[in-house]
Order: sequence, then C-alpha cells, then structure tokens
Amino acid sequence: MSLALATMATVMVTIGVQSQARAATADDLNADATQALNKLYKANPTAKAISEKAVAVLVFPSIVKAGLIFGGAYGEGVLKDGAKFDSYYNSLTGSWGLQAGAQSYGYAVFLMNRKAVDYIHESKGFEIGVGPTVVVVDEGIAKNLSTSTLKDDAYAFIFDQSGLMAGISIEGTKITQIKR
Repeated sequence: MSLALATMATVMVTIGVQSQARAATADDLNADATQALNKLYKANPTAKAISEKAVAVLVFPSIVKAGLIFGGAYGEGVLKDGAKFDSYYNSLTGSWGLQAGAQSYGYAVFLMNRKAVDYIHESKGFEIGVGPTVVVVDEGIAKNLSTSTLKDDAYAFIFDQSGLMAGISIEGTKITQIKR
C-alpha cells in the first residue's frame, strides 16, 4: 500500500469516526458515560476511591484511534460535576510516526479541585500537557496511589481497550467543548 493510499485511508477512518460520534445525543452521552464509569469502578478500585475525592470527572466512553504513519483519534464525552452532567466535549488526537493499526478505548479524567474544573470551563477545554497537572494512572502507579497521597490536579484512567495499535509516534490531544 502506498503512503498516499494509507494516509487517505486514515483520513477516511477518522472522518467516519467523527460523523458517527457526532450523532450521539446528550442523553446517549450521559448514559454511555455512566455505564463506562461503572465498568471502570468495578475493574479498578483505585479509580473508584479517587472518584470519591474528585470534584468532577471528564469521561470519554469511546475513543476510536487509527493510523498508518499519520493517525487520528476521536470521541465525545461529558463533564460530570458532582451528580449533574455539566457540559460536553470532544477529544481529538493527531499523530505522526512509525505506527499502524486501529483500536478503541475510553478514558476518564478525575478533576481533584475546583481550579481544574474552572480551567476546563474558562478555556472551553484543554490540551493534555497544558493547564492542570494530569497524571495518567497505569497499573504500576495505581498500586502506589491512595486517596491520602493525591496531590495533583487531575488523574486519568484509560479503560476498555480493544484492537491493536503499534509503533512510536508523536501525538497531541485537544479537548474542546461542544454543544449538545
């Protein structure tokens, strides 16, 4: 497969994913987010414990990622502030490098203080790596993390991964507020 054909296929997959994801209503996103969080809490007791200390959680129940040299990922989610669904966001990632494959996953970002929540509202979203300090929690970190050691603005958990994506790439994620 030529590079141009591979790039075109990646763009088409990303466009297809975006159009499917945009079809979700606010009620669909709320239900999917609730179901995703319940699944995460059942599988990961650390996530459940952190959720009880968090001010809000930004949850993306389904992100679809595909790439061959150039790649992209897209999904939509909701900010749950306390018990209410507050606002809606999309997560868009672009990447470049030695990569091939497709996968889907979800992620939740637990916002630990009002400063982090305010930042999301004021900036209408954020870029991972800019703004609040976000710690991505993997199995190794989760074993050493307790609710008494929480000190960062936000903790992110990736869950429900399926598919295969391999390679080394440079990527950036932008989270932007959307209307629902």
